[in-house]
Amino acid sequence: MLGVQRIFQEHIIRRGRWCIRRVYSWFFNLLMQSYWNEIEDCKVKIFDKLSEKAEKVLEIGIGTGPNMRYYAARNSNVTLYGLDPNPKMKKYARKSATKAGLKPKNFRFKQGVGEAIPLKDNSVDAVVATLVLCSVSDVTQTLKEIKRVLRQGGVFIFLEHVAAKDGSFFKRLQKLLDPLQQRLADGCHLARNTRECILEAGFSGGVEVQTFSMYSFPWMTRPHIYGLAYN
Repeated sequence: MLGVQRIFQEHIIRRGRWCIRRVYSWFFNLLMQSYWNEIEDCKVKIFDKLSEKAEKVLEIGIGTGPNMRYYAARNSNVTLYGLDPNPKMKKYARKSATKAGLKPKNFRFKQGVGEAIPLKDNSVDAVVATLVLCSVSDVTQTLKEIKRVLRQGGVFIFLEHVAAKDGSFFKRLQKLLDPLQQRLADGCHLARNTRECILEAGFSGGVEVQTFSMYSFPWMTRPHIYGLAYN
């Protein structure tokens, strides 16, 4: 009897996780539309640095695929690897890829995480991460993996919300709300010093980073950075 109860409980837990992922992917797709509209200028600046010669690109946390059009606009033959831990994002990403004009054979969805990228060393020309490093389990390990898969001379393009200034009331409030944010937002951290992590990761070609605030996001996630790191 206990064995039957355990099996039933495990089924309920798995079913609950499946439902949460499905609802989150739908809600994320809806919520992010206003955000991407506001962030357009910043994204144009950083994606302009993506060379037409970048034939293989990895996007970590591909999500619903809001960046698809930037790839196709620069190189219609680009091969894009879309990495995401949530398999429910696959259908949204494929839909975005088709809409953007990417060839079906050139978009490859891979389920996985940034801490263990399922690609070979020196295998891509560019890595893209937008609103991803806030949610990975280990930022340092993810950055090591990014450097590993990037070829020499490749570029890491990033856009992230980050912690407020140290010692500020805003930063203290972020820390207070951080545990709740992680539970409600699929592991997202409010108070990560992502800028410092990128600067200290050892990108041999240097790092260009800009700070700014976003107002379509909730106030506790307004501080942002964007930029480029060269391998």
